[in-house]
Amino acid sequence: MFEIEWLVVFLLLGAVIGLVAGLLGVGGGGIMVPALSAIFIYQGMSPDKIIHLALATSMASIIITSLISLRVHHAKAGVLWNIVKGMSPGLLVGTFTATLIASHIDGFYLAVFFAIFMATVSLQMLLKKPPRASRAEFKRFELGLVGIAIGGLSALVSIGGGSLTVPYLMRRNIEITKAIGTSAAIGLPISLAGTMGYLINGWGRAEGVAYSLGYVYLPAVLLISVASAITVPFGVKMAHYLPIAVLKKIFAVLLLIISLKMVVSII
Repeated sequence: MFEIEWLVVFLLLGAVIGLVAGLLGVGGGGIMVPALSAIFIYQGMSPDKIIHLALATSMASIIITSLISLRVHHAKAGVLWNIVKGMSPGLLVGTFTATLIASHIDGFYLAVFFAIFMATVSLQMLLKKPPRASRAEFKRFELGLVGIAIGGLSALVSIGGGSLTVPYLMRRNIEITKAIGTSAAIGLPISLAGTMGYLINGWGRAEGVAYSLGYVYLPAVLLISVASAITVPFGVKMAHYLPIAVLKKIFAVLLLIISLKMVVSII
């Protein structure tokens, strides 16, 4: 039975994710996956299913955050829809294919890959090395390939793709505000395809886990989504008053620590 204390835990996690998403412009997967892994361990779930459940549940929880972020950026004319349209087929293919691959990989190796990826992202945030810009001419073939790569990596580590999409667009001479807005829009097909992929490819693999569809743990998705939807606007408001550069460095260190902690917990 789903106990009341876990309801509070998932609501608190969702509230934190919403604030972080609004404040720093990230989907929150870097926090959700380690946090959900720890929660599932304490709930006594099977160790060989924990990482898969955490990745799938995190991906499903990003859907609402992506929708809210997309709406805000679109209202400010910050979304380049031609790029979103060009990348979407590749995003869908890459994301869904990656969920199929992930469902056949041992949870330990997924945890290690997640930790390495997040460590790389953390170092980039700490060093704050600006991308080298190039011409901003996009070809459909290029957007398709980039979409496959971003979708695949995003599904394997359960992120909305912002840490990959924004640097890519900035290298193509897209201004930062439009790069972030376009990345927010791209996060929606990633989260939808990732959720569907983990649901289908995980069907029958999470037997014994109550309230789950495939690898998606429904109580966590519902509670995290509700809480994050409430707190995202507050995070956006806070972004105008707090030193974002300092907060991003703190967040980068936090990502690194909790990612390593997740690997230790799985071991």
